[in-house]
Amino acid sequence: MHVVCPDCFSVNRVPDDRLAQHPKCGRCGSAVLDPRPVSLTAASFDTFVGRNDLPVVVDFWAAWCGPCRMMAPVFEQVAVQLSARVRFAKVDTEAEAALAQRFGIRSIPSLLLFKGGAEVDRVAGALDAVRLVAWLQRPR
Repeated sequence: MHVVCPDCFSVNRVPDDRLAQHPKCGRCGSAVLDPRPVSLTAASFDTFVGRNDLPVVVDFWAAWCGPCRMMAPVFEQVAVQLSARVRFAKVDTEAEAALAQRFGIRSIPSLLLFKGGAEVDRVAGALDAVRLVAWLQRPR
């Protein structure tokens, strides 16, 4: 399985049976499955989303958005809960307007789910932890 390091964005090969053993990046030594959501930029987005073999959920948000701020702790909580099965990332739509435009983000928060680098689902609006987990575990 290929897993992208959240710190140096290098691609690491991790055997499936070692995902729960807190693997470290071969390049920088950071935890490759750090449960904290990764902040993505235009420069890191395609590598992180496209090279991870695990699904990646990206939260498109902005600091001025009340529902975004309300959902942030829920997003972080679920990231810890599902860290060995799903990668979590955030894109600040104010700082990365080109990414928001590229994916047609019209309302925030918007969550996009990627598998193999391709968008497979999206949901707009704040979700509680139960709904977020249910949405992520829905078969696609």
